[in-house]
Amino acid sequence: MRLLIVGSLEGHMITAGKIAFEKGAKVATVDDVDQAMASLRTGNGADLLMVDIGLDIDKLCKHLDAERFSVPVIACGIGTQPSKAGDAIRSGAKEYIPLPPDAELIAAVLAAVTEETTSLIYKDPATAAVLKLAEQIAPSDASVLVTGESGTGKEVMSRYLHTKSKRAKKNFISVNCAAIPENLLESELFGHEKGAFTGAISRRIGKFEEANGGTLLLDEISEMHPRLQAKLLRAVQEREIDRVGGNQPIKVDIRLLATSNRDLEEEVKKGNFREDLYFRLNVVTIEMPSLRDRPLDIQILADHFLGKYAESNGVAKPAITPEAMAQLMQHHWRGNVRELENTMHRAVLLSRDNLVGPEAIMLTGSSFAPAAAAQTVVTQAPPSTAAAQAYGGPQTSTQSASPSVGASEVPTDEKLVGRTVADVEKDLILNTLEHCLGNRTHAANILGISIRTLRNKLKLYSEDGTEITSPGNISEHLSPSV
Repeated sequence: MRLLIVGSLEGHMITAGKIAFEKGAKVATVDDVDQAMASLRTGNGADLLMVDIGLDIDKLCKHLDAERFSVPVIACGIGTQPSKAGDAIRSGAKEYIPLPPDAELIAAVLAAVTEETTSLIYKDPATAAVLKLAEQIAPSDASVLVTGESGTGKEVMSRYLHTKSKRAKKNFISVNCAAIPENLLESELFGHEKGAFTGAISRRIGKFEEANGGTLLLDEISEMHPRLQAKLLRAVQEREIDRVGGNQPIKVDIRLLATSNRDLEEEVKKGNFREDLYFRLNVVTIEMPSLRDRPLDIQILADHFLGKYAESNGVAKPAITPEAMAQLMQHHWRGNVRELENTMHRAVLLSRDNLVGPEAIMLTGSSFAPAAAAQTVVTQAPPSTAAAQAYGGPQTSTQSASPSVGASEVPTDEKLVGRTVADVEKDLILNTLEHCLGNRTHAANILGISIRTLRNKLKLYSEDGTEITSPGNISEHLSPSV
């Protein structure tokens, strides 16, 4: 992964960078926020920013958001600084870590960011056949189209192709074509010159140039507007791009991968996708099988996700009963691996006596019993692991964990009008914590935030004199160590 360190903090940030380098990260350093943005705009790229808490983190996060750089920010300060840490997290930083740096903590942060982006876990012959094809074509520079239903692991397969290619030591750059508005996607892909349009305050290198020498993934390419498809076709054919507002073509050396959950041949027939572009991309097609078509993978993936979420929630890995496994094997899994991952995350939270029984398997369409769930989690909430404390654990599946929890406690419109966002947020957090009988891990998952973020907010509330619900449903002032 690529780590950009912003600031020095009396040399402690450099020490953190050395630790990250020893753990395998590519490390670059700059002095301030302006230099950090300049580095990103010129295509150096970063997967994580570690920023001196004394710098203007609010300004940095606003710039990242305005210029569509999706890079997590970790604030760093000497020792514990609750007030500044709270300000940094409110500004958009994901976490706060104290310095001098602890090697284990730095490793945990790096692991949380890079977690499982290339690991393929399988047992079924259907998956083995797909991997065999992937390994055959990975060393080439041929364009590959990875197709399959949502949640089957198309991006994971794309990263796997990159790691097995001769470009593995170069950049892997991914662009989600469905997540970026059409009028901004062109700039995202090809870059722009200063003044090319309103808001183009400086030259910016696009993803094609950032991926130069490596691999570029166009995720969900079927969502790309036909107008932009024409410009993409030229880039694919000529390996040459033009920045928006530029007048000089730029050569690029990339391997192009694309994914789609639609039938592109059908999209071509409908006139939604250019036929010539389709044939340029479709040198080789890898079709990811649905989870229901590879049933032997269900058990091994379920076990893997149990271990993953037990660690991130700071609990012992539970065993799954034969009855619960039978439920998993019989389910249709229309959401594929992503749905299974969400299900096993819930199962960890709802397990009893270190066992996942049928009552902990909440499948699509099932109701959710919040009181029972909260009581279950309270009985097994030891302290979080270093990885969970450092980065809060994966957040991608928490929103579906309990959509009906606390619904009756949400304020009406009349009660919301005239209140600040911070005030409403405080009530939501405290009510959710009370609902979970003081269990912070379960409350953080319901709220969709990391456990460290929750603890920082609770500490701020406690410092203001607010009583905080502790485990066991006993209200008391939050201790400084929480």
